[in-house]
Amino acid sequence: MSLNEFLLGALIYLAAAVISAPLAKRLGLGSVLGFLAAGAIIGPSMLGLVGREGEAVKHFAEFGVIVMLFLVGLELEPSKLWQLRKQIFGLGLLQVAGVATITGAASLAVSSGWRESLAIGLILALSSTAIVLQTMGEKGTLKTPVGQSVFSVLLFQDISVIPMLALLPLLAVAAAHGGGDAHGATLIGEYPVWAQALLTIGAVVLVLVAGRYLMRPLFRIVADTGTREIFVAFALLIVVGITLLMGLVGLSPALGTFLAGVVLADSEYRHELEMDLNPFKGLLLAIFFIAVGAGIDFSLVASAPVLLACGLVLYIALKLAAQAGLARLFGMNGPDTSRFSFALAQGSEFGFVLIAFCAGLGLLSGDMPGLLTAVIALSMAAAPLLMLFDEKVMQPRFADGDFLREHDVVSHSGVDVIIAGHGRFGMTIGRVLNAQGKRTVVLDLDSSQVDALRKFGFKVFYGDALRLDLLESAGAKEAKVLVIAIDDREKTTELVKLAKQNFPHLKLLVRVFDRAHAYEVIHEGVNEVYREVYGTSLDVARDTLTSLGLHPYEAQRAITRFRAHDERFLRKSAAHADDESKLIDIARQSRAEIARVFASDKGGEQAQPDKSWHDDDQLQH
Repeated sequence: MSLNEFLLGALIYLAAAVISAPLAKRLGLGSVLGFLAAGAIIGPSMLGLVGREGEAVKHFAEFGVIVMLFLVGLELEPSKLWQLRKQIFGLGLLQVAGVATITGAASLAVSSGWRESLAIGLILALSSTAIVLQTMGEKGTLKTPVGQSVFSVLLFQDISVIPMLALLPLLAVAAAHGGGDAHGATLIGEYPVWAQALLTIGAVVLVLVAGRYLMRPLFRIVADTGTREIFVAFALLIVVGITLLMGLVGLSPALGTFLAGVVLADSEYRHELEMDLNPFKGLLLAIFFIAVGAGIDFSLVASAPVLLACGLVLYIALKLAAQAGLARLFGMNGPDTSRFSFALAQGSEFGFVLIAFCAGLGLLSGDMPGLLTAVIALSMAAAPLLMLFDEKVMQPRFADGDFLREHDVVSHSGVDVIIAGHGRFGMTIGRVLNAQGKRTVVLDLDSSQVDALRKFGFKVFYGDALRLDLLESAGAKEAKVLVIAIDDREKTTELVKLAKQNFPHLKLLVRVFDRAHAYEVIHEGVNEVYREVYGTSLDVARDTLTSLGLHPYEAQRAITRFRAHDERFLRKSAAHADDESKLIDIARQSRAEIARVFASDKGGEQAQPDKSWHDDDQLQH
C-alpha cells in the first residue's frame, strides 16, 4: 500500500468517525451505533470506499480495546476487585457456561456434530467488552450495582478466552490441524504442556510484580523530566509491551493490561495515565467499530437472509433468556435484570478471533465461519439498539410498576408533610423535618432505593405519588404540605396538576430543574419553586465574593438582594415564557436594574450589620 493510499484510507475512516458520532448522538442512538452504521456504509458491501483491508484495520484498532481495559483496571483497586469476586467467578462462570450450553445445544440442528456445536457455543457465549463498556460509560450506568455485575461478567469472559484457546485444540477432529496454527504464533508453542503452564503463570506474575515494584519508580523518573510527551510515550510503551508479552505466551492481551491497570490503580500517576491514554482509546475504538461495520458481508446476508435472520433472533433470544434467569438467581430486581440481560445480548470482538482459530483447527465446516461472523457482527450492530430498547421501553414499564412489586400499603393519619421523591434532594428535606419532630410520609418509586433507605431507619414507602389513591392513603387530605422532589420533569408538572385539582388545601413546595421548568410550574399556580442548583450556586457566589475581599456581611447582603431581585423577575418572566424577544428584554432590564441596585448600595449608607445580618441570613436559607 502506497503512502497516498494509506492517507486516503485514514481520511475516510476519520471522516466517518467525525460525521457519524455527533449525528448518532443527536438522534439519541449513541456513538457506537453511529460508528457501526458508518462502517457498513463506507464498506465494500455498500459504497466501497474502503476495501477488504478492513480486517487489518480492525486488528490494529483492537488495540483500543486493550487500552480501554487498562484504563478500566486503573479505576479498580485490588480491594474493589476482591469485592467483585462473587460476580466475577460466580455470575461470570455461570453466564459463560450457561450461554455456551444453550447456544451450543441449539446449534446441533445445523452443525456437523457435537464438537462443532460446543465450539459454536463457546464462541457465542462471549459479549462485546468494547461496545458494552463504551455504551454504559456514556449513559453513566457503569458504576451502578448492575453495571458492576455486567463488568464482572465481561472480565470473566476475557479471562475465559485463555482456557478456551487451550480446550479447542483438544476438540479438533484431526490433530494435524491443531499443531502449527494453534501455537505457531507464540514463543511457547513447542514446549511441553507443563512448561507452557509455568511460562504462562510466570508471565502473569511478571506483570504483577513489575507493576508493583518497577513501574512506579520508572514513572517517577519519567515524570521528573517534566516532558509530557515522554510520559505519554512511556504509558503506551507499557501497554504495547504487555500486549506483546501476553500474545507471545498465548494469553489474552486484554487480561494482561487489565491486571497492570489494577496494580497501578492506587498509584499517584493514575489520573495522569487516564488523561493521557483516553484520547488514544477513544480514537482506536471508533476505528474498531467502523472496521466491524465495514466487515459485515451483505452479500452473504442477501444469499441467506432467512437463515441469518432466524439465527440472529434465536441467538439474541437465547442469551436474553439465559441471562435473565441468572440475574434472578443472583437476586437482581426487575429493572436490573432487564439492564443486565440486554447489555450482554450480543457477540464479542474476541468471537472473530475464536472463529478464525476454530476454522484453522477444522472445527468449523463449510460456510459456518462466514455465518457465525455475520451473526456476531449483526448482533454487535444491534447491541446499542437493544440497550436503547431497554432504556426507552422496558425501564419505563418497570417504573410504571407493571412488572415490579406491588405498591406499599400506606395508611397514616395526622401527617404534616408528604415528600414525593427521596433522592439526593428529598432526603435532606426529610432529615431536617424529622429532626424537628414533624410527621412525614415519603413516597419513592425506586424499589432498591426504598429497601436501602429502610435499612438505615428512614420511613420510606414504595409507590407512585401520581396515584391518587396512594396520595389519599398517605394522608394528603390531612397533611399541610406536599414537597415534590421527583427527579423527573414531566412527572413533577403532572403531580402539581393532580395535587392542585384534588387537594387544593395543600401547600406545594416544588423542586424544578431550571428556569424554563419553573415557568411551567408557576403557570400551574405554584409560587414556591426551588431550582435544584440555584441555592448552591448562590452559596458559591457568596463565598467567592468573600474570597475576593468583601466582608462576609457585605457578601451575604449582596446575595440576598440578588436573590430577591431574581425571584421577582422570574415571576415576571413566567408571564412571557413563550415570547423569546420579550424574555430577552426582561433579562436586559433585570441586569440593568440589579447593577443600579448594587451601585446605589455601594454609594449609599449600609444597614446596621447586627440586625440586617440575621434578616438576610434568614431570607437566604
